[in-house]
Amino acid sequence: LFQIIVDDDDSKVWSLYDAGPRSIRCPLIFLPPVSGTADVFFQQILALTGWGYRVIALQYPVYWDHLEFCDGFRKLLDHLQLDKVHLFGASLGGFLAQKFAEYTHKSPRVQSLILCNSFSDTSIFNQTWTANSFWLMPAFMLKKIVLGNFASGPLDPEMADGIDFMVDRLESLGQSELASRLTLNCQNSYVEPHKIRDIPVTIMDVFDQSALSTEAKEEMYKLYPNARRAHLKTGGNFPYLCRSAEVNLYIQIHLLQFHGTRYAAIDPSMVSAEELEVQKISLHTSNEQEEQ
Repeated sequence: LFQIIVDDDDSKVWSLYDAGPRSIRCPLIFLPPVSGTADVFFQQILALTGWGYRVIALQYPVYWDHLEFCDGFRKLLDHLQLDKVHLFGASLGGFLAQKFAEYTHKSPRVQSLILCNSFSDTSIFNQTWTANSFWLMPAFMLKKIVLGNFASGPLDPEMADGIDFMVDRLESLGQSELASRLTLNCQNSYVEPHKIRDIPVTIMDVFDQSALSTEAKEEMYKLYPNARRAHLKTGGNFPYLCRSAEVNLYIQIHLLQFHGTRYAAIDPSMVSAEELEVQKISLHTSNEQEEQ
């Protein structure tokens, strides 16, 4: 785990795992949800680096508004000498990924987006009026707010393990980390799609219980009519933990369109012609099934 400070303020520390071939100049970067830390994507790091991808999983420092986050993230990319990146954002991470793409639209830094259980408008949480008071609340209250969105009731073992893992990560976050993330999650803001409509997008969501309403999902489809859709029958709030094989396959399919270009996130020597053929066929079949 690396720790990097890019702001003038020494207390703002980015923590990250940077894995896979350093020669790749356009890696896939993972942005966690409110309750998550960089290691919630360990299943993606293990699998994708094994296939030759360079991936970076992040944990953001305490930022209280979207602009400040975007500015800090841009400085981090400069520090890592990364000109363009692919972003995988889960929930709040997906919202921040869209805001960053919007923020840098004049000199684009985002090559593509994978938005997992994400949203485009914070007003869906009906919390915009409390957003300004999170900083006052004690940590245990903030944790209760977050846990309120976790699935309850009977779950399969992988999902139960996934939730246990996230609860454990949530416990590791301090008051200001949680308060700032909830503030970013609920502060009145929305994505301006016209600024990012040229970016390839995959929308990944689940059909079972998650914190996202059907309206929020529909809104995302409307916003990105040309996006690829990656639907998981089950997976709850954290499919990257409990349905990692499916999630990893969808990530590969998304990144396939960049193989052989300077925006490839994979080491070219790791891509075999057969593998590309197989992936193209599976992509073709899944698209045909969707159209039926």
